[in-house]
Amino acid sequence: MIWLRLVHIVLGVFWAGTLIFIATFLNPAVRATGPEGGRVMLRLQERGLLNIMPVVAAFTILSGLALYWWVSGGLQDVWVTSRLGIAFAIGGVASIVAFVIGVFVMRPAALRVATLVPGLEQLPEGPARQARQAEIQVLRQRAAAATRWVAGFLAIAVVTMAVARYI
Repeated sequence: MIWLRLVHIVLGVFWAGTLIFIATFLNPAVRATGPEGGRVMLRLQERGLLNIMPVVAAFTILSGLALYWWVSGGLQDVWVTSRLGIAFAIGGVASIVAFVIGVFVMRPAALRVATLVPGLEQLPEGPARQARQAEIQVLRQRAAAATRWVAGFLAIAVVTMAVARYI
């Protein structure tokens, strides 16, 4: 139980903290910096950020589900419908929604941007280059919006789990 809780809390702090930092500080700074900021995001992707985060999120969710099962005595109605059980369930659902948005919206958009940007400089001025720039812009906006949603759902998860015992 101690190891499971330790895994859940440490990975959850890493996941939520990283996404809240990216949504709140890094993405706005990158946008304000222009092309140089885009290079920073590409370097983060090269270092494996988009591969590490889904794994961290999955282990956080799986350990949370195991803890929920364990603490609830196998999903006993009395515990699941208690204030504590409901609060943990809200946090768990929020984190699962964050995971789904991250894996199916944010990550694919960011990966696609990473494949489109390097070839942009080789394209001559004209319609093809403008079309690629427009596609990159749309994908960046999609990834940024998804990041904000993920950060918001993770903030809900953190808050509900932090105060659950006191409700």
